[in-house]
Amino acid sequence: MAALLLLAACSNTKYLQKDQSLYISSKVNVKGEILNSEKQDLKNALSSKSLMTQQPNKKLLNTRIKVWLYNQKYNEKKSNWFWNIVLSKRNLEAPVIYDSAKTRESATRMTSYLHNQGFFYATVTSEQKEARHKTSVTYNVATGRNFVMDKITYNVSDTAILDIVKANQQLSLLQKGMPYKSSTLSSERERLMRLIRDAGYYKFNRDAIEYTVDTINKALFRNTLNPFEGFVNIFNENKGREKSTMDVEVIIKNPEDSSNALWHKYHIGRIYAYPDFPLNGTPNDTSLKEDVRKYITVRSHQEILKPRILSRSILLRPGETYSMQQYNNTVNKLYDLGVWQFVTLQYKENKDSSNVLDAYLFLTPRKKQEMGVNFELSNSSDYLLGSGISINYKHINLARSATQLGLTIHTGIELIQPSNQGWQVQAKEFGGEVSLSWPRFALPFRIKQAGRSNVKTRLTLGANYLSRVEKFDIKSINASYGYDWNETLYKRWIVKPFTLNYVGVTLNQEFRDSTVDKNPYLKRSFEPALIGGESVSFIFSNNDILHQRHYTYFRINIEESGLWLNGINSALNGISGKKTNLETLTDVGISNFVKVELDYRHYWKLGIHSGVATRAYAGVGIPYSYSQVLPYVRQFTAGGPNSIRAWRLRTLGPGSYKDYSTTAQIFPDQTGDLKLEGNVEYRFDLLRMFGGTINLKGATFLDMGNIWMVNKDPDRPGSEFHLNQLYHDLAIGTGAGLRLDFSFFLIRMDWGIPLKVPYYTGNSNGWYLKEWDLGSGKWRRENIIWNVAIGYPF
Repeated sequence: MAALLLLAACSNTKYLQKDQSLYISSKVNVKGEILNSEKQDLKNALSSKSLMTQQPNKKLLNTRIKVWLYNQKYNEKKSNWFWNIVLSKRNLEAPVIYDSAKTRESATRMTSYLHNQGFFYATVTSEQKEARHKTSVTYNVATGRNFVMDKITYNVSDTAILDIVKANQQLSLLQKGMPYKSSTLSSERERLMRLIRDAGYYKFNRDAIEYTVDTINKALFRNTLNPFEGFVNIFNENKGREKSTMDVEVIIKNPEDSSNALWHKYHIGRIYAYPDFPLNGTPNDTSLKEDVRKYITVRSHQEILKPRILSRSILLRPGETYSMQQYNNTVNKLYDLGVWQFVTLQYKENKDSSNVLDAYLFLTPRKKQEMGVNFELSNSSDYLLGSGISINYKHINLARSATQLGLTIHTGIELIQPSNQGWQVQAKEFGGEVSLSWPRFALPFRIKQAGRSNVKTRLTLGANYLSRVEKFDIKSINASYGYDWNETLYKRWIVKPFTLNYVGVTLNQEFRDSTVDKNPYLKRSFEPALIGGESVSFIFSNNDILHQRHYTYFRINIEESGLWLNGINSALNGISGKKTNLETLTDVGISNFVKVELDYRHYWKLGIHSGVATRAYAGVGIPYSYSQVLPYVRQFTAGGPNSIRAWRLRTLGPGSYKDYSTTAQIFPDQTGDLKLEGNVEYRFDLLRMFGGTINLKGATFLDMGNIWMVNKDPDRPGSEFHLNQLYHDLAIGTGAGLRLDFSFFLIRMDWGIPLKVPYYTGNSNGWYLKEWDLGSGKWRRENIIWNVAIGYPF
């Protein structure tokens, strides 16, 4: 490969004719009274293939090796087993011969684009430099001042449509003082069209919306690709002003077939549903059975879904005003049931009634049953190799009610390889889960649902067994019942009024004597627990096409345990005359606690190939009643690949406490009642490999945070949270990472190094930089932490 790169560094011009030149580079310089970020955005846009019509050949490791390989194949006629492999089609790129006509065309397109962005004084010139049959081009862009909008007025002869527009004017994309961009006008045209069609005007179209500017009595934007005729007068009027402004008039015309006719509202007529419609089917199939219901008419060969459930899932109703939003809500609702692979909704005008639309729903079913097998390999700081397998089964339409049944069975092991010994099993796990979900609120009373609510009622039962060889066995049984729905497009609720988790622990006697009994906190953590209560989660996420530059994710979760279990316990005490209760029957104490978690994340996209991701996390668990600590499975930990990556999992905290015991080196297990954490990560693309199937990406990051105890723990001095000690107790780490992005999953490798160590005594606040000794192999092994994981940390 190195030899090929060396050869490719040689000239690719010897195969050119005398009047030809190899196009080797292009550059865009932007000058104007705009922000640097806007200049960069303009550079990226003007460098696109649609505007810069001729693009130079790409480089790899500072060579045009693909051009060289192209010449080897078509000019040198190389052909043997080696060259046949190397000269595959994807490795070749024809040389780009410089064409001055395309440079002029590119400058014209760039000027047109800049005018579309409101830079009506913009100029684009080009400079060509040629040497030894190689040409580079520089485009010099002077933007001039950008026009901003001043007055926005409406010219709508149909008063009904004018009322609709005025009622929603606060959502208009055209606002006084905003820079003029043709894309903004196009987006406003789409918004108005959707708004008016959503009010029942089925035949209304975007061509009925036009714009004029200032006092020119002419529609300038019928063709958004060339909307610049007639601007000369505006330029002359505005040249002397500090800010160039223009008034915009929005014109909504009546239908073109008649100057006096108005747009008509349409209403829904009959509704026909075809629940088992094949891909190549026809609605005129005479073998279809017809079932006329209150709101819908079902035409099918077999009953895929009970008509009552199908009717409830179709949100359209006869007599209602036509609505684009209701169209989208109906299609989404039917997809959310999970029963159909394809959902198509078509409207046809009723032949017998004017302004009436009949709705036809063509639904192509999915397979009722699905099965899958997943294999997993992993590596961690406390084991060398982990492997697991899970078998999943799903029935998507139980009893023709859109009820989904899921079954999962999983098992896995962790292997270690002590020095001079063979592979040994460190841990083994197996378990299973059964789940049922209904597409509605399963309640004794009815709750009105929004069109986008996508309600699910879920019942889950599961069991798991985990054995850490020569240390402990943990058996757990869990059950939950709750509801999951979307309040809006961005807001989601998960409410579980019933959760139950039994955790039974069996300790190895030697491990109990040597480790657990010596640490009262660890001893309490390993006690069997009966966790039963309720939880509420609220999630906000606006990661969609409307928030492409930056978006937010926020989650709050509140969990309580013990309230209703104590009620049952008191009832049993009363019934038995205080002779027996839930705790004596199960020989397990009830866990009483309240736990709150907040997770805020914000993401910025910096151009096409990079971005910044941030996260702030806070969590606290408070035991109450006679419980003194949180159950082990509900405690917080710090460190590891998804937390503060400069520390291994469970080795950080709590507070400024550090366990230097031999046991802690073998079995790191620091936990706490409170956790604070913050992360910042800069992510960027490096290169595409194997024809673009794998993307190699990079990252640099800064992590900070810790865990603490709410109450004082005499066996772990410095572990208790004090606000005046927060800065001292914060751990800070930095590092870099590589990511292999396979599109459907991502492998992440991060290297973390500590900047500030809470338990370091060499500095009053724990700063660790002066201890860095990157030249020492021993120091690197002890302080630089290697993390391997699947997916992003946040």
